[in-house]
Amino acid sequence: MKIENNIMDVATLPPDYMGFIFYEKSSRYFNSEIPELPENIKKIGVFVNAKIDFIVGKIEKHNLQGVQLHGQESPEFCASLQAYGIVIKVFSIKNQFDFKVLEPYETVCDYYLFDTKGKHPGGNGYTFNWNVLKQYKSPKPYFLSGGIGPNELEQLLLFLKRPESDLCCTLDLNSKFETPTGLKDLKELKEFRYQLTKHGYGI
Repeated sequence: MKIENNIMDVATLPPDYMGFIFYEKSSRYFNSEIPELPENIKKIGVFVNAKIDFIVGKIEKHNLQGVQLHGQESPEFCASLQAYGIVIKVFSIKNQFDFKVLEPYETVCDYYLFDTKGKHPGGNGYTFNWNVLKQYKSPKPYFLSGGIGPNELEQLLLFLKRPESDLCCTLDLNSKFETPTGLKDLKELKEFRYQLTKHGYGI
């Protein structure tokens, strides 16, 4: 299946956001054209320690509505991208995290994304300890990422009932819904969405 066809299939769900990875070392590196998507789907470019000119070039070429920054981008760097749309700053977690590191980013990004700390900047394929989020004190909404798939549904439903999930506004679904890498399994995504909706949660 062509990547463009898969993108259009996923768009029928429809998700709030669709991410396109512009990091050459990623197995999901996107080097194609984004087909025309419904206006309610926000196109987000995913970058890792990229130069500002490279990011702006991708924003303009693909008419992106925002960026997701997976590297060691500074607060100043995030601030320089605010004029171009949504800024999502990623932080990696395993079994503990010092949430004080978020303080300089409070005014320069729209969302945080909490991912699993591992070998790669993202797409490690397993979840982190969500209990760490009990210590999250920021008023900023966040995306939950890191190895979320059908096998994590029960764990996810329990998490969504707890207070620390109140500011979780988006689930980032990726590697656990791919066959092969880079192509999403529409049937699995639909079933996962159905199960969440059945329990009163939307994605």
